[in-house]
Amino acid sequence: MNRKYTLWQLVRYALKLGYSGFGGPVALVGYMYRDLVEDRKWISETDYKEGLALAQLAPGPLAAQLAIYLGYVDYRILGATLVGIAFVLPSFLMVVAIGFAYQRYGGLPWMQAVFYGVGASVIGIIAFSAQKLAHKTIGKDWLLWLIFLAVGAITVITETEQIALFIGAGILVWLVKAPPKSRWNRLHTFVPLPLIFIFFAKAGAFVFGSGLAIVPFLYGGVVKEFHWLTERQFVDAVAVAMITPGPVVITVGFIGYLVAGLPGACVAALGTFLPCYLFTIIPAPYFKKYGKRPGIAAFVDGVTAAAVGAISGAVIVLGRRSIVDLPTILLAVTTIGLLWKVKKLPEPLIVVGAALIGLSKLL
Repeated sequence: MNRKYTLWQLVRYALKLGYSGFGGPVALVGYMYRDLVEDRKWISETDYKEGLALAQLAPGPLAAQLAIYLGYVDYRILGATLVGIAFVLPSFLMVVAIGFAYQRYGGLPWMQAVFYGVGASVIGIIAFSAQKLAHKTIGKDWLLWLIFLAVGAITVITETEQIALFIGAGILVWLVKAPPKSRWNRLHTFVPLPLIFIFFAKAGAFVFGSGLAIVPFLYGGVVKEFHWLTERQFVDAVAVAMITPGPVVITVGFIGYLVAGLPGACVAALGTFLPCYLFTIIPAPYFKKYGKRPGIAAFVDGVTAAAVGAISGAVIVLGRRSIVDLPTILLAVTTIGLLWKVKKLPEPLIVVGAALIGLSKLL
């Protein structure tokens, strides 16, 4: 196999994205497309689309699953494992450090000020990434655009991502573009650490969609059912995930730290990411083997269009919470303008600037 990159180059990229990739799952999948498909050309468009489709169909955090699949493409299980660890580890260490400071100093009064600026800027980054992703993966196909618009609208209205929409979109495109000619062939306080692991493993195994989809599930468990955190602590945990790079779902590390210290953080993260790792590497060989068949390719196209529609709809859902006044509107618009005009402008630089603007509110 004539590989265009080494495993360590891909691991270094995942590590960099893990410590500098702001914006949550929507932005992160956009960065991977831009960097690995468009710029470096390490990953083919087909492999990327297959990975995105699998990440949407399987439960667990979207961006982490896509990173794991892209690691699998040329380097199989070793690549998937190392890329997955490199992608998650930086943000995990960050949230554990913030959790330590949070407990030691009794809260983070500066966090809301930072989030005020960063949240609006991140919405701009996500919106820009989503429009690029839509045009590149959907092209001029009218059916895929209809799916994109429909799923985007449903996401805005319901504020959730629903697995049935992705599967239905895949089946629709399959039936329209590559209908089967014969019968279908099936493809082959003190909290006990085990309790923490079981709860977060359920979150990783049964929550579909982006990392943000896990938030309601976590709220119902850690606040309402087990009373591990107060509502204020939970809101701060979500804010920590939004102001740190890497996958949003890494908030589980912060929550686990508040519940049971460093062991709790490690167990919560392991419980959340282990299912998504298994749900990616187990079906990955079948996606690689059968993904180029006309029927499967059409199904993947439909799922991809639905996924990008849901991602674009999420921009509006998140924007409602982050863009709350004229300054945040200006921050979001300015961010889009900068990304549009300055092609090589690093996103972390924009985020740092937005954070400083937010902190200025405290002065």
